[in-house]
Amino acid sequence: MIERKVLIAPSILSADFAHLESDIQRAESAGTALFHLDVMDGHFVPNISFGPGVIRTINSITKLPLDTHLMIESPDRFLEQFRDAGSDILTVHVEACRHLHRTVSRIKELGMKAGVSLNPATPLSLIHEILPYVDLILIMSVNPGFGGQKFIETSIEKITHLSVLIKENNLSTIIEVDGGIDSTTIKRVIDAGAHYLVAGNAIFGDRNIETNFKQLHSLTL
Repeated sequence: MIERKVLIAPSILSADFAHLESDIQRAESAGTALFHLDVMDGHFVPNISFGPGVIRTINSITKLPLDTHLMIESPDRFLEQFRDAGSDILTVHVEACRHLHRTVSRIKELGMKAGVSLNPATPLSLIHEILPYVDLILIMSVNPGFGGQKFIETSIEKITHLSVLIKENNLSTIIEVDGGIDSTTIKRVIDAGAHYLVAGNAIFGDRNIETNFKQLHSLTL
């Protein structure tokens, strides 16, 4: 399922939940290949979003892969629930996992692709040991918890270093970037080595979903 090419992943968090089915269908018709789902618990990050119930609803609307990003404490308690809800990729934060290898292994045992995310101030050195075991590394280019934040410029160097590390170890790990992705940042993020680009407000913000997606997608070619 995971291919090593540049894809835009619309972030459902920025969709209009009063018209969720319509927004998903519009993004899908525009050409998206997967959706990004941000799960926040109000503890690991200062906001609350949604959980397995909403993901189950989204899974009933679309057959595209669901890329679920857990910004929660104690994610091990909920892995099965997110699998059962329809998640295809499940990403946990290195900062939230005491036994990261065990968590990643369990995600794979449950039949999902495993991702690990790093907050902006978290160094790449914390994922050197887990890198060979994961399918995806998610670089947060804003501080997690809220949409519409400004891109943190030092993220470019971090993405570049991660890309080099992946190549040096002959891995096929996907680099995903989340935060501040728009027409002004997308090219630099791709040039640094990113494959999956999470975009929320840049797609759903002004309700011109099809046009916004196609404009962003044109910058990936």
